[in-house]
Amino acid sequence: MHTQDNKPKVIFQSDFDGTITVDDISFLILDKFAAGDWRAILKDYKFGRISVGQFNTLAFSMVAEDKQILTDYVLNNYQIRPGFLELVNYCAQENIRFAIVSNGLDFYIKAIINDLGFNSMEIYSARANFGRGKINAVYEGPDGSIIHNGFKESFARHFKSQGYRIIYAGNGVSDFPAAKMAHHAFATESLVKKLDEAQIPFFTFFELNDVVSKLKELNGN
Repeated sequence: MHTQDNKPKVIFQSDFDGTITVDDISFLILDKFAAGDWRAILKDYKFGRISVGQFNTLAFSMVAEDKQILTDYVLNNYQIRPGFLELVNYCAQENIRFAIVSNGLDFYIKAIINDLGFNSMEIYSARANFGRGKINAVYEGPDGSIIHNGFKESFARHFKSQGYRIIYAGNGVSDFPAAKMAHHAFATESLVKKLDEAQIPFFTFFELNDVVSKLKELNGN
């Protein structure tokens, strides 16, 4: 998995909410601050009636708090899945590019990652625009164009087109299309069932240390 000599370029593409974090941070925010039945919108998303981008735009339009209040709340309430530091360090040691690609909102992902001391980490997520008493979520693909669905897989396709082998980690249904493209997929929660049903090979994880252990095994170190 090294980039030296003739070895392939490798990128670790990771989801954020429920993968790097224990909880879905957007749900924590919505439970605390949304002025309306955001879970009815979640139901529409889970039944495939709307895209994840539409879900975030509709649900977060119910949140009128300013960015600082939301950021402070997130920083006081987030939990990181054990092994994240070990995973990032292992990728650095092995010359594996590490990128977070998330349907979540940039302001809380960057706040958490900065709080953990990773100020220069590669992050691709929804751009949260604050104003007029609501939050608008905007997704831009690898080419900078606005996209409404397929955010994670658009980056997986982009990385593959650049000659990267992808190692993927995720926890939900929205991770499935990108995980299918990966050289190695790591799954927890509902992504396990989805990959299992599709008979796509994957490794399960509970802590991110599990991912590091498996990568060491695969890498022969």
